[in-house]
Amino acid sequence: MGAQEIHASHLRWPAGYTNHRMSTKLVFLFPGQGSQSVGMGRELAEKYPIAKQTFEEADDALGFSLSKLCFEGPEEQLKLTEFTQPAIFAVSVAAQRVLAERHIVPDYVAGHSLGEYSADVAAGVLSFADAIKTVRSRGQFMQEAVPAGEGAMSAVLGLSSEDAARACADAAAETGGVVSAANFNSPEQTVISGAVVAVERAGVLAKERGAKRVVALPVSAPFHCALMQPAQDRLAELLRGLDFADARVSVAVNVDATLLRGAEGLRDALIRQVTGSVRWVESMRLLIGHGPARFVEVGPGKVLCGLMRQIDRTQHCEHVDEALRDESTSTGAE
Repeated sequence: MGAQEIHASHLRWPAGYTNHRMSTKLVFLFPGQGSQSVGMGRELAEKYPIAKQTFEEADDALGFSLSKLCFEGPEEQLKLTEFTQPAIFAVSVAAQRVLAERHIVPDYVAGHSLGEYSADVAAGVLSFADAIKTVRSRGQFMQEAVPAGEGAMSAVLGLSSEDAARACADAAAETGGVVSAANFNSPEQTVISGAVVAVERAGVLAKERGAKRVVALPVSAPFHCALMQPAQDRLAELLRGLDFADARVSVAVNVDATLLRGAEGLRDALIRQVTGSVRWVESMRLLIGHGPARFVEVGPGKVLCGLMRQIDRTQHCEHVDEALRDESTSTGAE
């Protein structure tokens, strides 16, 4: 740990908050697609020069004003995968850099799907410019992998992940189409992905087997399933041409729910996650198992803190805005 770095055990915590100062770890969680909203990042850029600089770097790297799209929209363009992914990534890294400038650095990082790129940048694995250009290509490749209208995703609520996965396997056998569990988000929320007919059949089977609800998701492609193989192949070629470094802190990777620091393992994890499942529940339990932790969601929205409440309500998870307010209050800074 660098002399100027502040980890969770060294933070000045809010008055009245119970913690174990000498043993608590700080974990940064970076969100994925679905956390976007028009206006995201604007306040950060207005308040913190390092955040403004991050958006300028993003604009320069991509050759268009991503910052204007984040701050002003239009929403319809921001919803397109090829723009959504770099936009969320830029906001997340801008927020992480604000924390880093205040010497608040994590002991562990994890990112949900797209968020794993933010986690890798925070851990020093990838450069910002390389990552944001790759993330945009990732969005394009995923969008182009399956013709419009042929893929679908649904959230299965109130059914165990095992039963949801079994419904997918049975639906695939019945229909001959691809469908599988894409995101294991919480013990009772599993997102399924694949061909339209197979996803619809899996949803019917899930309801018959006790799911409270099955909600069709408004996505432009069926992410994290075998239909994404063309996107994975194209992305692999890009990623193999980039410079990866060993991580400064451990990264909990989606596809295996393991902690990695080696450059090649982290590169391989980003490749395999395109068709692989996001094993978020296992990843969070892995991190929880490493002792008392303070989780901070670094990026737009509060989706991951919501999932943490479903995974383990005893854990403390807060949004980066709250963490910055706490730090400002405890130091007397503005």
